[in-house]
Amino acid sequence: MLATRIANPIALVQSSISRLEWGTPALDLLVRVFVASVFFKAGLTKIASWETTLALFENEYAVPLLPVALAAFLATAAELAFPVMLVLGLGTRIAALGLFVLNAVAVISYPEIGEVGLKDHQHWGLLLLVSLLHGPGALSLDHLIGRRFGARRA
Repeated sequence: MLATRIANPIALVQSSISRLEWGTPALDLLVRVFVASVFFKAGLTKIASWETTLALFENEYAVPLLPVALAAFLATAAELAFPVMLVLGLGTRIAALGLFVLNAVAVISYPEIGEVGLKDHQHWGLLLLVSLLHGPGALSLDHLIGRRFGARRA
């Protein structure tokens, strides 16, 4: 009798979790698309006015170790290439790591970021960690490639 009372709630919880798991691939994709859009828009803004971008890197951002033009070019290239990779789920962990590092450098190199800007960067960093640590999920080219070619390696 006691075993039945315990088993029923446990079975209910397990069933509920199983039903929720169908949404995991869609949530993985949503996370990737959301964070990718933030960085891609930033990259588009940088290429829209390259002179302004160079001026910002010269006067506002204190990017360590790199010449201004190189830092601006690398940041812009990362903000345009890595988000596309994230959305497609192609090289997802590499793209997420690249954007995570770029995000951290942005926080470090811009002393006037403010409290709201810092919170935004923290949220983006957390979402990037989800893709970095969890992987791209089933709705990704990485998953399709893994299914197609992963079995042959075994």
